[in-house]
Amino acid sequence: MMTKAELVEKIHAKAGLPTKAKAEEALDAVVASLREALAAGESVTFTGFGSFKVVARAARKGRN
Repeated sequence: MMTKAELVEKIHAKAGLPTKAKAEEALDAVVASLREALAAGESVTFTGFGSFKVVARAARKGRN
């Protein structure tokens, strides 16, 4: 499992951003944009990576 800090480190290294803070800002911007699109009911597709969409599901009956 990769943490956010590890992902920021990899983005910093691969994208050549000047600081880790800039890499974290870029990651936060991507995640915020993804959240906004999903909240608006849109689906988001990254070719070669995956697709994201919100799906309404019926409630399940719980067990104790």
